[in-house]
Amino acid sequence: MNKKELLPILDELGVTPRKHFGQNFMIDENLLDFILRTANPKKDDIILEVGPGLGSLTRKLLEAGAKVTAIEIDKRLAEYLEEHISNPNFKLVRGDACRLNLSHFVPGEFRIVANLPYSITSPFIGAMIDLETPPSEMLFMLQKETGLRLASGPGTKNYGSLSVRVQSVYQVEYLRGVARQVFYPPPEVDSAIVKFTRRKEFPSLTERQLLFNLVRTAFSHRRKKMFKQIAAVFDPEKITAALNSLGVTKDARAEELTVKQFVALAKMIA
Repeated sequence: MNKKELLPILDELGVTPRKHFGQNFMIDENLLDFILRTANPKKDDIILEVGPGLGSLTRKLLEAGAKVTAIEIDKRLAEYLEEHISNPNFKLVRGDACRLNLSHFVPGEFRIVANLPYSITSPFIGAMIDLETPPSEMLFMLQKETGLRLASGPGTKNYGSLSVRVQSVYQVEYLRGVARQVFYPPPEVDSAIVKFTRRKEFPSLTERQLLFNLVRTAFSHRRKKMFKQIAAVFDPEKITAALNSLGVTKDARAEELTVKQFVALAKMIA
């Protein structure tokens, strides 16, 4: 859907894009096709879409034979989707994606394909990796800065606790940057498309909870040596033994450890 097609529909619905909801509508068909090719939906795939807007991506996913559950918080857009998309494989859920129990709507294995409202990116991704069984794959349009942070490795300025948390569960690929001009209205920041593929082996929910506590503590003062910070929360003797086993000195800063080292460290101090 291009801008010329979009504006009359918004006008008819009386919709002025709300910054609070992160409403920036994609108006570039080439970009939409890129997302679809990358997502590569198959027949009967169970896909969750967050913030479907007017359903441009939704329709393409359905045409590919996927079973789509879309979550929309805006009442007017939800009514439009209910009126204009008639497909037995389409289910619309009204509400806030960060507050819903998704297991009620997408039980079992599912994927996510979404142009995420930027204001909910971090809490929503955090909620996904806190699930007992996280989505098998996620493809997001999100703020470029956040995308770089999620995909960054040790020793880089963007590498932090969220990077480690997400990468302990997913292989993260920063696919491409996206200019502001492909949205209406243009957002105030640049965007990016990032792909998350769940690892074959990843920490259990209990292990993740300990890991997340560990990395949050370790990165709380990222420019300082992390030993003193984590030793104030966890058993210092276990930490010392674990660091020695991993070949990591007490002088190390959190940004120097790899995701694998953090995962191993969490297991050793459990």
